Amino acid sequence: MRKFMQTVQTSQVLANSKFNKFHLLVFLWCFFAITFDGYDVALYGIGLPMMMEDFNITVVEAGAISSYSVIGTMIGTFLFGSISDVIGRKKAIAICLILFSCFTFFSGFAPNADIFLIMRIIACMGLGGVMPILVAVMTEYAPKKIRALTVAIMYCGYSIGAIFASLIGMYWMESLGWRFLYWISIIPFIALPFFMKQFPESVSYYLRRKQGDKIASILNKIEPDGNYQATDKFDYKVLTESTKKLPIKKVFSDNRIISTLAFWLAMGCSMLVITGLTTWLPKIMMESGHGLSSSLSFNLVLSLGQMTGSIFGGILVGRIGHRRVLVSMFFIGALSFVLLSLTSHTLILYLLIALTGACTVGTQNLVNPYVSEYYPREIRATGLSIAVGVGRIGGILAPVAIAFLLTTNLAPQHAFMAFAIPSLLGAISFMIVQEKYASFDRVVQLERRHTA
Repeated sequence: MRKFMQTVQTSQVLANSKFNKFHLLVFLWCFFAITFDGYDVALYGIGLPMMMEDFNITVVEAGAISSYSVIGTMIGTFLFGSISDVIGRKKAIAICLILFSCFTFFSGFAPNADIFLIMRIIACMGLGGVMPILVAVMTEYAPKKIRALTVAIMYCGYSIGAIFASLIGMYWMESLGWRFLYWISIIPFIALPFFMKQFPESVSYYLRRKQGDKIASILNKIEPDGNYQATDKFDYKVLTESTKKLPIKKVFSDNRIISTLAFWLAMGCSMLVITGLTTWLPKIMMESGHGLSSSLSFNLVLSLGQMTGSIFGGILVGRIGHRRVLVSMFFIGALSFVLLSLTSHTLILYLLIALTGACTVGTQNLVNPYVSEYYPREIRATGLSIAVGVGRIGGILAPVAIAFLLTTNLAPQHAFMAFAIPSLLGAISFMIVQEKYASFDRVVQLERRHTA
């Protein structure tokens, strides 16, 4: 048994760690949760054509349902992102899983559009809350050298969930109906007991409560040779001092106001494009002359593009940095949307749809860890949640705005042109982020100090 106390900088232990079974367990649960997050987000647009007939609603009414749902998402993002730093990220994730799993399941039994909307808003509170917390947890635990790539691969679960929803829509929705899509969402609730048993709490949460035994237990799993003990000198003081300010005030402190506002604008632009595209892509393609199955195949290609963008973007981030990758992908996305509105060649459409997937959700998957890591560890969940929450305003506006465009005399594909402007604004937003004031984790060589 070790007779000495060691002074431990937990952030550096986490940053310097090597990927092992503990990291894999955290990754798999985050991947599982984000998969069903992506599934639940995608299923509304996939089931929309049949649901509109079932509920006898107009295009504008369908767009309004989507917009009201995003309000629930925004509330969930603010609410759970803030309380996760109080009750713990593990509990907050569990609450979000219960909300979006159960109420999406209940949505499948809605007798009319009004009841469906109520169920959907509650479900979206869980959807909005879970994503920033998952990013914060994975960003905290992933080794620094592969952090961007790890989070990007985790986010592929979002696209896989959307692919899963698309395949069900293509092959079974016409025979089983749109409601079947919603019933599948009960799976996360069934898996919840296993999640509660296996998923770790955040180290930051334990540091704020000075629970050395919990911290040592986690660090020994991350670094088996560390021999950490509850009596070690963990960096409680650093975290305690930094949390005296309200988290919402701290996102603006220490010269972070310009970058914070830039993040908010970028998030708004990104969410506008993602929500509008997710909601209306199948409908736009149907209005352009494609059948239901063909239209859903575009949604499948979009999801594959998202996954590809996340992986290759994550690799590029490790080589040239987050900001360069994000600015480039937003610019490419803007160009892709312009070209989408001008072509009708099927193969080119598929290629451009894949590219827009890479430059929308694929890019957003890289945005989230960048924003999270910009802030100090103790407010990362709060900082990202506020940015995403503000960004949801764009998501609220998009479905109705595109719905009105579809009711005009413009060709349906011309609606893609509307997405080019926010893509350009997103690129400009990241160009003005001031990285010199960031709190990025860095890999350094640590020397352990021992005291009698």
